[in-house]
Amino acid sequence: MSLPVFLFDAPIPSDGTQIELTGPEARHAVTVTRLRVGERIMLVDGRGTTAEVLVTAVGGKDRLVGDVEKRTQVPQPTPQAIVVQALPKSERSELAVDLATQAGADVIVPWQASRCVAKWQGAKREKGVAKWRAMAVSAAKQSRRSWVPEVRDVQDTAGIMALIREVVADGGLALLLHEDATASFSSIDFFPPCPQVLFRGRTGGRACPGRGGGVHPGGGRRRCCSGRRCCARRARRWWRWRP
Repeated sequence: MSLPVFLFDAPIPSDGTQIELTGPEARHAVTVTRLRVGERIMLVDGRGTTAEVLVTAVGGKDRLVGDVEKRTQVPQPTPQAIVVQALPKSERSELAVDLATQAGADVIVPWQASRCVAKWQGAKREKGVAKWRAMAVSAAKQSRRSWVPEVRDVQDTAGIMALIREVVADGGLALLLHEDATASFSSIDFFPPCPQVLFRGRTGGRACPGRGGGVHPGGGRRRCCSGRRCCARRARRWWRWRP
């Protein structure tokens, strides 16, 4: 049976060290999961470190103490997957982050495309990014990931173009997921490993970088299958998911 996973927002100590979990994560462990002394949990710091912990004490509603039995360092996955997600309507916004995280995204960039119905301005901008970051943490725990995706600040199309140029300059690929695709995802060669940008969401017409917004240098842009099938196909194709 898999151990329940909780985020520990601090460096995880070495084996044999006592560790204390407090705050919302401890509250969930104690009051929702109802963990008891003698049970084991998995702690992750979101930066590649995991630890199997034996619960030795539970106090109040938001305090859990345990002993680190086995700490493990998981290397950062390569190649890096950067998902540029155009802002969906509110009911789909957090779902998009959830699915991208479960599929293995390393970086998620909110994109305020010109055709987006949703508009993140003022306080709504900060609130939106905060919600996406919280969802990335939740989805990472649910999918038992050691690395929590980085959710960057929202970017306009000019910012996305700059990101594309940076990735392509490093030898990476920028893949546009579009319904008018001229190439299938399975036809793309992902070797050697390199940074890759995947576009999802509202990418039609002039809102799309490389289509009216200008093609980025290096010829790195390619159109491939629609976003709906992208994550599953990427998982099969990329060498980092292969045994």
